[in-house]
Amino acid sequence: MIVLREGETSPASQASVTTIGVFDGLHLGHQQVLGEVKALALDRGALSTVVTFDPHPALLFAPESAPLQLGTLDQRLEGFAALGIDQVRILKFDAVLAQESARSFIERVLVSELRVCDVVVGEDFQFGHDREGNVAMLKREGLTHAFSVHPAPIYGGSQRWSSTAVRNALGGGDLFTANALLGRPFTLRGTVVHGDARGGELGYRTANMALESRQQLPGLGIYAGAAHTADATWRPAAISVGTRPQFYDDGAVLVEVHLPGFDADLYHARLDVAFMSRLRGEKVFNTTDELVDQIDHDVAQTLEIFKSFIPESSALLD
Repeated sequence: MIVLREGETSPASQASVTTIGVFDGLHLGHQQVLGEVKALALDRGALSTVVTFDPHPALLFAPESAPLQLGTLDQRLEGFAALGIDQVRILKFDAVLAQESARSFIERVLVSELRVCDVVVGEDFQFGHDREGNVAMLKREGLTHAFSVHPAPIYGGSQRWSSTAVRNALGGGDLFTANALLGRPFTLRGTVVHGDARGGELGYRTANMALESRQQLPGLGIYAGAAHTADATWRPAAISVGTRPQFYDDGAVLVEVHLPGFDADLYHARLDVAFMSRLRGEKVFNTTDELVDQIDHDVAQTLEIFKSFIPESSALLD
């Protein structure tokens, strides 16, 4: 897959079928749009192309209310590749881009850089300075620059498939709905850092994850899932997203991952953690022995649930 950043132009001479958006989470609605892009590109002999933004535009306009991210930019790019997209243009969303007119954006990015022959966007898509651009404007400009516009419907019916819906479900602890909207298990990416070794003292060593600052988390609780380790293997993972009320009361939320039967050093390694099922909420136990008994049960459930795990790249292609 070709990835174009600022100052780079496509080495390919082909035209492109292009869609535009953040595509945070690559949920089922996004996958439908990208499927249409791929089908049109195959028919036209063109490159299936995504124009995406980093960071999220809302961080510039309303940082205090900007949505938390469902995944990192690298995860997004890997998802595009898994879905068979040929080319991605990453636009840095800053004050300069925010001031660019919709017509200038069309001429600079779509026509000059990407040689667009078809554009696929949501029927409510808006872009450019003061959101002056929309589907109707794209169609008018298409007559001038010889490209066609294909408005995509709102997918999902009464439960719209959207990044907002995924965030709301995750934040409310509704992992079942979030994963259904994504079409695969929600996956966190982070780096393993040193903790206070409390898990090891209980007989359950954990990997403590450092995440990007604006990462959306599932609701507090204990989860069964899978972790992708440095040896490129998916392993069962019992996951805690919580404040560890048994031992602390500072309110700090941590993501801790126990990998049953795995004892290698993961410090400073990247770890992907897929959330398959919510097992229970946080709880304070009367004794440490009761806590350990519960962890025993959580791990046993995790091992059973992991048997049905499908890696994300395979799930995206289903």
